[in-house]
Amino acid sequence: MDDEKDICTLLSRLVRKEGLKALVAHDGDTALKLIVSESPDLLLVDFKMPGMDGMELLKRAKEIDADLPVIMITAYADIKGAVDAMRASAHDYLAKPFENLEVIRVVYRALTERNLKRKLSHLTSELQETYNLREMMGTSDVIYQLIFKMNQVARSDYAVLIQGETGSGKELVARAIHQNSNRSGGPFIPVDCGAIPETLFESELFGHEKGAFTDAKFQKSGKIELARGGTLFLDEISNMPLGSQAKLLRTIQEKKIYRVGATKPIKIDIRLLVASNKDLYALTESGVFRSDLFFRLNEFTITVPPLRERKEDIYYLAKRFLDITNVELNKDVKGFSESAIEILLTFDWPGNVRQLRSTIRRAVLLADDIITEKHIDVERHAMPGLIFEQKTQKVPLGNLSLKEIIRSNTLALEREILIKALEHTGGNKTKAARLLMIDYKTLRTKIKQLDISIGRGI
Repeated sequence: MDDEKDICTLLSRLVRKEGLKALVAHDGDTALKLIVSESPDLLLVDFKMPGMDGMELLKRAKEIDADLPVIMITAYADIKGAVDAMRASAHDYLAKPFENLEVIRVVYRALTERNLKRKLSHLTSELQETYNLREMMGTSDVIYQLIFKMNQVARSDYAVLIQGETGSGKELVARAIHQNSNRSGGPFIPVDCGAIPETLFESELFGHEKGAFTDAKFQKSGKIELARGGTLFLDEISNMPLGSQAKLLRTIQEKKIYRVGATKPIKIDIRLLVASNKDLYALTESGVFRSDLFFRLNEFTITVPPLRERKEDIYYLAKRFLDITNVELNKDVKGFSESAIEILLTFDWPGNVRQLRSTIRRAVLLADDIITEKHIDVERHAMPGLIFEQKTQKVPLGNLSLKEIIRSNTLALEREILIKALEHTGGNKTKAARLLMIDYKTLRTKIKQLDISIGRGI
């Protein structure tokens, strides 16, 4: 597109001579509408235009189609302009007056790269749809059952509620459903409902017209509109404001949306997947979530089990993250010590796979040859069997000094931790020492000093 009509005419003639279809727009708003409705393979855009300039159009176009190649054409050629355009992900940069053959060469190069990306993406999704889910989540029986449920619903157009704790892999499941669906050729648009301020929610989801509110300088397509022909994934949907819930329900029922400030509806055709780390049904009873929307979304439910309930996946995933981080850091950390493995398997992992990944990445960074317990940075109190309530002693303030009170309570706390560790390991002092990251001799000394009886005390 270009603001000079004769330039637009020349460019359209050039590409039509090559047997290509040309769409013409003389302003940024029109160009964005064509990108949404026609899904072009390439965008030729002028750098300087009235209203929305070329850089703004480039940014907005990439929000709609991240892989759309954009070629900037301008009379204002300079190094800074070229650098800015490339930083904004322009495919190429040409200066007027341009050579016709050069334009055609750049167009064909951009189209060739786009076609290659599409072919690679399609082949990758076909070959690795289910395999990727197994590779990324684990090989336990519960993951196989999860994949079975995912395959059952993927080919339908059912709305799916994906339940699971934070970091358990809900978005991985959503992407796998999309890749296995009849909509896999369309976009997958994820929306983190917990990251959008309430005042901007409807604009982000439904879009807005130019001038709809103070900062609405340009027309904007919402996430629902961008997902047409594909899948919309609403993550942590429990954070959606009640007003937006009502509007979403209406959109699902009528299959059309109204941008903020618009009077004309836009037809939509999307597959809806939602995820929550909270019990949505319980939220409907408390009035936080609309019951009519819940029942509309809950056509099929998939529950992603937390990592602590599929411990057989922990070592598999830890080894996978180790291998990936070795490549990333160009290191050769060979594996895990026995004590490190024991910590990995006994930890509760409240942050699930996401927490395991960050823990292993840090361990690989710190380790030289093998990962030991000293490289595993996790909170001990979160381990099953080591969770306890501290029972503070009641000490008359006038009888003991502050130092004596602190020491007395510290010893009581230390004794309770040791007892819990021994309970957790079935009285095995060697394992308890590893768990608490102290040596065996120190543990034996403390057991004696604190009068802990292995036979009777645990």
